[in-house]
Amino acid sequence: MSTTQSERLRELLEPLVASQGLDLEEIAVDSVGRKRVLSVVVDSDTGADLDRIADVSRALSAKLDETDAMGEGEYTLEVGTPGAERSLTEHRHYVRATDRLVRFQLHEGGEVVARILDVDDDGLDLEVPGVKGRKATTRRLAFGDIDKARVQVEFSRKDTKNSKNSDTDNDTNDTMKTRRRSRGH
Repeated sequence: MSTTQSERLRELLEPLVASQGLDLEEIAVDSVGRKRVLSVVVDSDTGADLDRIADVSRALSAKLDETDAMGEGEYTLEVGTPGAERSLTEHRHYVRATDRLVRFQLHEGGEVVARILDVDDDGLDLEVPGVKGRKATTRRLAFGDIDKARVQVEFSRKDTKNSKNSDTDNDTNDTMKTRRRSRGH
């Protein structure tokens, strides 16, 4: 997808997503043979259930039908959430991942797997799990030191004192597909 098309789609769709109380996280157009898929990833501080995804999917579908943003030919619109192992790239992503286990790849090399305790404008307060019976330790990590960060899936977490993000709804990737669209017929 050209940068121009990506920017155009973002400018067209972002206000609609925002009007539904969601953030537009990602847009991608993929071609498989003659089929094209427009994938739109949305999220919010409170998450996005299937009803909210369906609402935004209908709004986006109607807007795309009014325009030529996708050009001629069929395509499938998929609207979903980031899923369990989401990448953290924006400040709001880190805030939403508070109390979650995250794998950080550092600019200086190496990596840290730790739970986010707190997020401020400069960085993160982390709890690094202890190994071989040792107690967990805390660590401060500046945003500038982070190369990549990805939430880790936890199947059986022993510590559930802070269950804000332990609900399985936050670990799923809800996706709504709409019917194929064809312009010009």
